[in-house]
Amino acid sequence: MFLIPWIIFILICFVLMKSIIGFISGKQIHVKFELRDSRFSSELFMALLVIYMIVILGFGMIYFILSFQGIILVEYGELRQPTLIGSIIHSIYFSGVTLLTIGYGDISPVGIGRLLAITEALIGYVLPTAFVMKLFQMGERSRDE
Repeated sequence: MFLIPWIIFILICFVLMKSIIGFISGKQIHVKFELRDSRFSSELFMALLVIYMIVILGFGMIYFILSFQGIILVEYGELRQPTLIGSIIHSIYFSGVTLLTIGYGDISPVGIGRLLAITEALIGYVLPTAFVMKLFQMGERSRDE
């Protein structure tokens, strides 16, 4: 029983890393709809949206799984033990807030959760940069053709 959370943890980390590396390296994702003669790439936007959702849910599940080993998220400075559903909601909420805004301060990580939060915040800063760089690369390719 102790091994199952760690196997899930490793699988989630693998999916996160594969998704982020695939997005940055430029793997093509085929979407059926396109906008003609536009600088907006619906394919790239959908890829970025999916990557954000994967990262938020992935890190949320990592926080949730690690909560079985001990409390890693502290709400308003108090050690609370929420219900199972409450723990999932707190974990995904904290993940989303950390990725998108670097947090509000209502939920704080403790222990290894701090390192995970810093990693997630870094990914939150790097993804938009990769998105803009990808747009410029696509624009240069279309001008060359």
